Amino acid sequence: MGLCLPRSADMVVGALAILKAGGAYVPMDPAYPPDRLAFMLDDSQAPVLVTNPGLAQRLPAAKREVVNIGAPQIAQEPDHRTDVEIRADDLAYVIYTSGSTGTPKGVEITHGGLANLVSWHRQAFSLTSADRASHLAGLGFDAAVWELWPYLATGASVHLADEDCRNSAELLRDWLLARGVTISFVPTPLAEHLLALEWPRHTALRVLLTGGDTLHHYPPANLPFVLVNNYGPTECTVVATSGPVLPDGRPDGLPPIGHAIANAQIYILDGRLQPVPAGTAGEIHVGGPSLARGYHNHPDLTEEKFIPNPFSQEPGSRLYKTGDLARLLPDGQIAFLGRIDDQIKIRGYRIEPNEIVSALNRHPNIRESLVVAREDASGDKQLVAYVVLHSDSGLAHTDLCHFVSHSLPEYMVPAAFVQLEAFPLTPHGKIDRAALPEPTTENRLKDESFEAPRSPVEERLAGILTILLGVPEIGIDDNFFQMGGHSLLGAQVIAQVRDGFGVELSLRSLFENPTVREMSAEIERLILVKLETMGKDEAQRVPACPESANA
Repeated sequence: MGLCLPRSADMVVGALAILKAGGAYVPMDPAYPPDRLAFMLDDSQAPVLVTNPGLAQRLPAAKREVVNIGAPQIAQEPDHRTDVEIRADDLAYVIYTSGSTGTPKGVEITHGGLANLVSWHRQAFSLTSADRASHLAGLGFDAAVWELWPYLATGASVHLADEDCRNSAELLRDWLLARGVTISFVPTPLAEHLLALEWPRHTALRVLLTGGDTLHHYPPANLPFVLVNNYGPTECTVVATSGPVLPDGRPDGLPPIGHAIANAQIYILDGRLQPVPAGTAGEIHVGGPSLARGYHNHPDLTEEKFIPNPFSQEPGSRLYKTGDLARLLPDGQIAFLGRIDDQIKIRGYRIEPNEIVSALNRHPNIRESLVVAREDASGDKQLVAYVVLHSDSGLAHTDLCHFVSHSLPEYMVPAAFVQLEAFPLTPHGKIDRAALPEPTTENRLKDESFEAPRSPVEERLAGILTILLGVPEIGIDDNFFQMGGHSLLGAQVIAQVRDGFGVELSLRSLFENPTVREMSAEIERLILVKLETMGKDEAQRVPACPESANA
């Protein structure tokens, strides 16, 4: 059954209802483009869609029943326990991830895999009904599974953070403290910001779980809770390895990803499926009951990635080839080293560049394209697309953003589009990725209607954004999010606007006013409101806006 609802109590109720009825749910993030949601419905062949009336209008309803979770008639349904038998190999959910073939692929997770995750988590972190857990992940991110079922199965309470808290380390810290949250999962990029903040000596929070991307920093010695790093592809039911990260970490390496969780087997193998010596790099292979059934409607890919387990005598035993490189440390923990292919992890999202390339190449003006991840000025990774256009054809940045946004979610839209006459090649005729140029003012696709900042507020704001985005210039109609901005970066924009202009933008306002023109107008409106509410003497002491971006 398709489940398309915003992060809310209704989302939790919908997922639980589908499981209790014996069905499998397909989480569908309402923020995804309608074309992508339609593909997920068609590919999964879900006969039922659970949603609300507002979202149902964006989704194709043909050949399926649409259930409005808030409909009055639902209250008239019987409330007795359902008489449904669930087996370990029955499907629990099908979550869609980025696909290397150009379209998303559905990963089929069973009740056996989910039960193993829940059982391990409850024991590993000594959960009780008194625990208060946070829920931050979007519905399309498999961490959302982890943030629900172990706690509900224990009788603990789950607290859903609002959008502002999900994207600001300071607000999230204050929210965790105010709610008395005892255990929380936070995606790695946001967790690293949390680790840099001041925390009170005594706090209800006892465990901070993180994962989804490479952890770069060890926690400070005075952190009043335990930091636990976790690793696991979607195909292994969220978590495959886990371990606490101690403050006195190795100065010569990144924090490890721990040991295998209960009932999981981790093998680090070479290309011949032979174990590599400790300290030597190899590919992570995962076995055990948490493995997915496979990829929905992709038997060939399933056979390629889920292989017979050469180390087991159990009939049907399999290993999942993760494509991740790692090495075994002397203490038995695992050090993550990166990918063996072009797959990218950005802000916890797993991205197959070929899916973006496929979307770009459908544009009639593009002859060929390539997508890579590059670090911006702040060290954050961003997607950069390199495009070779057909002769005598032109293309604007905004037009191309709009084009790919019809099929790709926001986190997969490149931050920059670089136009090349041809891709650089190695002596062997392959694309030389190391020779791809950095995005500059000269080679980036721009909008023909580029207009420079006009007022002091626009100049100051443009100066802030160019530094945060790592771009040489920004026009007043350039969209912050289409230029590579995201929610975490948006929190920094809000902080700098607060410091520079003395007014408070909300994250919602940033989404509603994403251009320099619109953002500046909102800042000026907030300044006027502030002046009107101040006394005349106080108003005279408010400093004027700086005259240039360098002020």
